[in-house]
Amino acid sequence: MRLVRQNDKGAAKGMPGRGTRHVRTRACLAVLAACAVASGCAAADGKKAVEPAPGQQPLQAPPARALDSHAGKMRAARVAMARKWGLSKPPLLAPPAPAEKPVIRARKGFEVDGQEDLPPVFTTVPTKDKVVFLTIDDGSEKDPEFLEMMSDLKIPYTAFLSNYLVKDDYGYFGKMQSRGVTLNNHTLTHPYLPGLSYAAQKREICGMQNIMQRQYGELPALFRPPYGNYNRDTLRAAKSCGIKYAPIWNEEVYVDHVEWREADQDLHPGDIILTHFRGREEWKGTMPDMVRLLMKYVTGKGYAVARLEDYL
Repeated sequence: MRLVRQNDKGAAKGMPGRGTRHVRTRACLAVLAACAVASGCAAADGKKAVEPAPGQQPLQAPPARALDSHAGKMRAARVAMARKWGLSKPPLLAPPAPAEKPVIRARKGFEVDGQEDLPPVFTTVPTKDKVVFLTIDDGSEKDPEFLEMMSDLKIPYTAFLSNYLVKDDYGYFGKMQSRGVTLNNHTLTHPYLPGLSYAAQKREICGMQNIMQRQYGELPALFRPPYGNYNRDTLRAAKSCGIKYAPIWNEEVYVDHVEWREADQDLHPGDIILTHFRGREEWKGTMPDMVRLLMKYVTGKGYAVARLEDYL
């Protein structure tokens, strides 16, 4: 510790005797006081106090009030955005992606011969998280309002594209991809695959893989067979094209109702939900109308929409 001498007129003039002793005493007391207050050099009982570790600084935690204020602003923003899109409540936030991914197997009764070496067909991801996964097929409708809505509400989804419907506007789905949406394979022309030969099925699936890589720079790992129909040749062809999973669905949502695979007609953790890129030409409403119906139901049941790829 550096000793700082106090300014004293008597000391400056070199006054002898009592004045000098008085100055020295005052300087000593000042040093001791500074030591006790600033660095804990001495304790009240005369024992040496424990000094802090060299370089250690006190934590500068943000005031709890500031954190509460920030969280409150975030909640208010989410509520306002939900109201903008006609929802009384904002969508629930999905939990963080699992560090250990669940093991995906073919749904019982959906297997084919030699299934253990082929992409699994499944309708639900094994998880205890109260989440569901939204998937959207084909690419017929290209609604810019839908893109804005999903970005505003931060609702994740996965797209499965068919070339004959998306080729007139690859750019629309490129915008989707730039916002974090994974684009996957739904064949070139959306045929009934079990009615085709192995070679024809491979052309449908591998041909779409090539287009996806050329247009969007990525080779999809997910493939959905049109209508959810497939046979062993379908999965063999898909594997040969680089496909790892063949998810189908447990619920299908329209603009005005939901259809169910299970008899209980209810959501389950990890359920995959199907809908389509559709508009007023085929529905009694728009894609934002479909999202409103879905989110009111999902949120009301206490579920969040999560990103499917985070669980695979």
